[in-house]
Amino acid sequence: MPASMPASPLTTNPFDHDDDKLREECGVFGVYGMEGAAALTALGLHALQHRGQEAAGITSWDGDQFHTKRGNGHVAENFSDEATIRQLPGSASIGHTRYATTGETAMRNVQPLFAELSSGGFAVAHNGNISNALHLRKALNKRGSIFQSTSDTEVIIHLVATSSYRPLLDRIIDALKQVEGAYSLACLTPEGLIACRDPLGIRPLVLGRLEDAHIVASETVALDVVGATFIRQVEPGEMLVINEKGVRSIRPFAERAARPCIFEHVYFSRPDSFLDGSSVYEVRKNIGRELALENAVDADVVIPVPDSGNPAALGYSQESGIPFEQGIIRSHYVGRTFIQPGQGIRDLSVKLKHNANRHIVSGKRIVLVDDSIVRGTTSLKIVQMMRDAGAKEVHMRIASPPTRHPCFYGVDTPERSKLLAAQMDVERMRDFIKVDSLAFISVDGLYRALGEDGRDTSRPQYCDACFTGAYPTSLTDQEEEAGPDQFTLLTGAAA
Repeated sequence: MPASMPASPLTTNPFDHDDDKLREECGVFGVYGMEGAAALTALGLHALQHRGQEAAGITSWDGDQFHTKRGNGHVAENFSDEATIRQLPGSASIGHTRYATTGETAMRNVQPLFAELSSGGFAVAHNGNISNALHLRKALNKRGSIFQSTSDTEVIIHLVATSSYRPLLDRIIDALKQVEGAYSLACLTPEGLIACRDPLGIRPLVLGRLEDAHIVASETVALDVVGATFIRQVEPGEMLVINEKGVRSIRPFAERAARPCIFEHVYFSRPDSFLDGSSVYEVRKNIGRELALENAVDADVVIPVPDSGNPAALGYSQESGIPFEQGIIRSHYVGRTFIQPGQGIRDLSVKLKHNANRHIVSGKRIVLVDDSIVRGTTSLKIVQMMRDAGAKEVHMRIASPPTRHPCFYGVDTPERSKLLAAQMDVERMRDFIKVDSLAFISVDGLYRALGEDGRDTSRPQYCDACFTGAYPTSLTDQEEEAGPDQFTLLTGAAA
């Protein structure tokens, strides 16, 4: 595929890591109305580091000029010294932590993206994925647009730049009405900080305040870290214009039933965040309780696969009465990339992150609780680790339904042919990862853990497409790229 075209989820697979967790999309943070806004943004990005660990960037506005610093790696690697922050002056700033879900891993794709438009500078930080970006990009190329990145986010900039409307706000609205998919945006302009959430609210965005400054962020934990007060979530389809006049709310899109991503509750968001008014930590414990009610097993100890399995395992233990123990110890000092000179070292890579606590495991019937199974490769290694440590029986319980369908809304998932649950039923999966029993929480059980009676199939309350195949938007790029005969096969989309 030519470099001018973004990577398609159907033609490339960026899912190439030393484990098989789903990746956390991206994080956005924005400040308006506080001198040294960039320093506050850097702190906020630290709190959102879990949402993207490939790159980070900050753009500030000093009332006259825009200033941008971007770099590969963690936030601390790019924004840890005063000299860097002094290069980002001004009382308004936006920032981004990136994990690539579309486009190659290259500096030109690191956000915020910036362009000089006829109305002045325009910087954008985007969490989500535009599912018709290829379609729009081809049309923009025909009209003369020249792209500088392979990111779907740049499509938004070109749509704003080529809009026939004159006021900037109208141009942004016109652009967003042409895109489909998921987006939570923080845009920095001479007219102020403009934040927006897609009409379905697939990706999260919240509003906070610190003294006279207003802040937008992907999660409430970022507000906590900078000492800001949570005001409310940005509503699905809402646009906020934040400037010296305060905060103005606009509802430019037709109202639709919200479909926030259910996996934010299961895995993506930090457990100390609040999402849709609920504590993420408590929801995950509730998931564990539902999992124990649905899938009881006679065992001696409940062991989480750290760290993401911890709250659900605690809930499972509390509901079942089986003691909770840290039977796997995780090292927090191993990065995602590791030099693997040979297959022997590669096979040991899981032990760099996880090691059995033999004293807890030996001679026990154990229940392993994890948040999900994607390809199953890590689960297989951890189960073997438990058996090598002397586990008498190994039962695995998963705090989400089987992941059978890829995500096209900002989560890095393998193509469907590499999703274990898309290729095998639960019994075959059990045999593949070599456990004595395997069970997943049901979709209805997951909804109950979130305070619902169950999944309303006539009006699903969340985006649960990765489990059900019920995608809440059109998937124009995927359908055009695959063709009608292959589209259902590649996505598993529900009719």
